[in-house]
Amino acid sequence: MKNAEYNPTDNPMLTGALGRCPQCQKGHIFKGYLQLAKSCEVCGLDYSFADPADGPAFFAMTIAAVPALAFGVWFQMAFELPLWVHVFTTVPLTILSCMALLRPLKGWLVCSQYFHKAEEGSIDHAWHSEAAAKKADQA
Repeated sequence: MKNAEYNPTDNPMLTGALGRCPQCQKGHIFKGYLQLAKSCEVCGLDYSFADPADGPAFFAMTIAAVPALAFGVWFQMAFELPLWVHVFTTVPLTILSCMALLRPLKGWLVCSQYFHKAEEGSIDHAWHSEAAAKKADQA
C-alpha cells in the first residue's frame, strides 16, 4: 500500500505514548518493552530513521527524580527512619517510576522524529558562505 492511504499522526506525543506507528497509527513501534521493531507490521514503515539515543532515559530520570527526592525527604523527616530503609522504599520507587516513563517517552521521541522529519545534522556550507558575505557587505 502507498503512504497516501494512511493517516499519519498529527499528535506525535499521544501516538508515541500509545506505542503506535507514526505513519498509519495502527501498527506497533515496539517489539519488546523498549526494543524498537524493524518496521511496522501494518504499513511497512522502516524504523531505521529512529534514534532516540539516551533521550528517554534522561527525561525519565529527570521527571522521576524530583518526586522521588521529595518522597524520600518527607519519609525521612516524618518518621526519622534509618537510611537503609530508603533502599527498600525510595530506591524502588525511583526505579519503577523511571521504568514506567521510559516506553512512552521513547515512543514519543520516535514519533516526533518521524513527524518533524528529523535527520542527522549537517553543516550547510552554502548558507554559512552567504551569511558571511552579507555580514561583510554590511561592514
